Amino acid sequence: MLEVILDTETTGLSTASDHRIVEIGCIELKDQISTDKIFHAYINPQREVSGDAFKMHGYSNKFLSDKK
Repeated sequence: MLEVILDTETTGLSTASDHRIVEIGCIELKDQISTDKIFHAYINPQREVSGDAFKMHGYSNKFLSDKK
């Protein structure tokens, strides 16, 4: 079986407050074994990271400022 495991980090948890994704990571598995196909990217959310989100992932506004 082929699977893709996806993980994201965000500026916060509320879409109503326009929170956005700041990191995406994906790993492909075949029969629960990594195929070594991965994707990883940091994203500039073009908004402030909430204090609670920073406590969780540690990505500061300065760190994210030069990302795509």
